[in-house]
Amino acid sequence: MLENFLTNYSFIYIVNFFLAMIIIFLERKNPSATLAWLLTLLFIPGLGFFLYIMFSQNMARRKIFKLKVTESRIQEKLLNDQLKKLDEKSLIFNDQKNIVYKPIIRMHLLNSSAYFSQDNDVQIFSDGQNKFHDLLTEIEKARDHIHIMYYIFRKDSLGEKILEALKKKSEEGVQVRLLIDSVGSRELDEKYLDSFTNQNFKYAYFFKTKFKVINFKLNYRNHRKLAIIDGQIGYIGGFNLGNEYLGENDTFGYWRDTHLKIRGSAVHSIQIRFLLDWRNASSEDITIAKWFLPEPSIIGNTGVQIVSSGPDSKHEQIKQGYIKMINQAERSIYIQTPYFIPDESIMEALRIAIASGVEVNLMIPNKPDHPFVYWATYSYAGELLRSGGKVFTYEQGFLHAKTIVVDEKIASVGTANFDVRSFKLNFEVNAFIYSEEIAKTLTQDFKNDAILSYELTRDAYYDRPTYIKFKESIARLLSPIL
Repeated sequence: MLENFLTNYSFIYIVNFFLAMIIIFLERKNPSATLAWLLTLLFIPGLGFFLYIMFSQNMARRKIFKLKVTESRIQEKLLNDQLKKLDEKSLIFNDQKNIVYKPIIRMHLLNSSAYFSQDNDVQIFSDGQNKFHDLLTEIEKARDHIHIMYYIFRKDSLGEKILEALKKKSEEGVQVRLLIDSVGSRELDEKYLDSFTNQNFKYAYFFKTKFKVINFKLNYRNHRKLAIIDGQIGYIGGFNLGNEYLGENDTFGYWRDTHLKIRGSAVHSIQIRFLLDWRNASSEDITIAKWFLPEPSIIGNTGVQIVSSGPDSKHEQIKQGYIKMINQAERSIYIQTPYFIPDESIMEALRIAIASGVEVNLMIPNKPDHPFVYWATYSYAGELLRSGGKVFTYEQGFLHAKTIVVDEKIASVGTANFDVRSFKLNFEVNAFIYSEEIAKTLTQDFKNDAILSYELTRDAYYDRPTYIKFKESIARLLSPIL
């Protein structure tokens, strides 16, 4: 008996050793991820490597979103013309205060193909009831097409209400396209969706698996939340689609999020983002034609860049935008995020900002929706607290907003959290907004939320129970792969 045990143990040890060598080779550019996977392999031998295969494919060299030749030429001309004007200092800024942000604008132009438009009207939603009431109102007004993409689309009363509204418009001749993530929206099976769809109403799943149980792209999710109405209105932000986002879930209570409604040329960028994702997920060879990109009917004065990122790119575009904003801060930084698991580059930027005299404020939820992620978040929040930052835990319900505001002058709102998953693994999209008016409104929203929050002090953090410290330590160790 003992001999068989030793033989089996030796075999598992040898196999684990070779699997560890494979992981070290594949992850040689990411030491923290390598360590996390090796620990997983150590604690759950055999199964650990299966999890690695499921969750750790490298997509950095894959071009899964492609413009057609004519589309690429048009985009390159627009971007190159604007880049040239920036470099030659001939670009006219509607708001002269935004000249100081030319480096950020240039970076997003170069790395993210994010066109800088200045004719936008931006409306902020922080309440789900208001946001979805507005979305349903605009769906009802649609005359040409409706494009909707959500990471989570629930099979509940709100989800059915949206689907019924889309079905009604499609029966009136409006072209409807619904794109959902195959993991986040797994409740919506094809049989259920088929009961709503017709020749004018199409749907597609992002990274749909051919197998019922195994999905080899499980770790790479389309976390984007977008809606485009007639090419004139674009919604972008943190709200998914389900009853809990209306505050109707007893576990989470009131749902505090941030979403934008944009009218202006930035809607073109939101539209293109949707169509690229749609072409990848569906079999429709759709062309980004002029009828999808009409002239804006409402003209504002807000500068916006729509920045996308994902594991298919060598750049972490949204994270780079966060770092550039932090590095340019002179007075204040306000961050709201449900998950705060930054890599060392973000933490170092925040520590430098604090040491430079910048007031750094972080707000996180007071309750977990993913326990491991929550305890890792609490650990990194403690590190920010030790560095001199301020940390607030939102007590009114669940905080899901993904915002950063710098100096009350520039802001970013979108789908990307301050965590490694959003930076490296998820397909995300954010609006970078160059407007004092919008930045001040978002700052005031933070301050209003702070009244409903608990400010975590150093003493309170240091006095946390030992079992919490233990959970934080384990969660933080695994944070690169959470």
